[in-house]
Amino acid sequence: MIVVDNDSPELPDVDAELLALGRNAGFGPGANAGLRHWLDGGVGEWVLVCPHDAEPEDGCVERLLAAVADRPRAGLASAEYGEDHHWSGTPLVDPLFGAVLGPATVDAGWEPAGYPHGTLLLARRACLEQIGLFDERYFAYCEEADLGERARRAGWEVGIVRGAVVRNPGQSYDLAVPQYLMLRNTVQLVGRNFGWTKAALQWLIVLGITVRGSLGGRKAPFWHTRARWLALRDVVLNRTGPPPASVLGPGTSAERSFRDREQGSVAPE
Repeated sequence: MIVVDNDSPELPDVDAELLALGRNAGFGPGANAGLRHWLDGGVGEWVLVCPHDAEPEDGCVERLLAAVADRPRAGLASAEYGEDHHWSGTPLVDPLFGAVLGPATVDAGWEPAGYPHGTLLLARRACLEQIGLFDERYFAYCEEADLGERARRAGWEVGIVRGAVVRNPGQSYDLAVPQYLMLRNTVQLVGRNFGWTKAALQWLIVLGITVRGSLGGRKAPFWHTRARWLALRDVVLNRTGPPPASVLGPGTSAERSFRDREQGSVAPE
């Protein structure tokens, strides 16, 4: 087991090899540090990637491995979220809207998907050696959708394994940083994979929704006005990587807590 630490205030006491980055590099770059270390070691056909707060149910990993055992072109797979999770659908990559969810098509076993979600991701060595690792420009959010799209275009199977269940109770979606990264990265995901004409249309759709909500109209879920406007601006400026410091304002107590944890990890204006 390899633990990649993005500059935590306290390190976990676990029996694992520790890679301390000394900074918050983001999910994709942090995961890449561990993946490169694993690839360089040359041991094992499969690697399992997860964040610190993933809680796989008993038998989850065994079910993942069983589902890919007889699929020689399976390159990426993920567990399914628990039934009470609002992201429990099938991950898909839409040419206009980016990473979206569709209804599940199977009750058990392998289900083709557009991308594996990053809460519990299984990757084959040969697939990563061919297509590369996470695109680090995303920092966090949408990097697994980009990886899945690249894998499928290279002829690898991508799927979600029903019955292999993971829960992620620590996830939070009402903060400025996730809102900013999701919007900015979605437009950039569409542009890089399906062309900047579609990305421009997606940007205009997000602009319309943001204007409507800012004027008191119906808002999309997990709304944060300032983060949305900054994301729209930074798409035009082609900014990538960590969010700017201006994303975090006085905000809520949750935002203040997030800012305190991440102090020094966000990019300057």
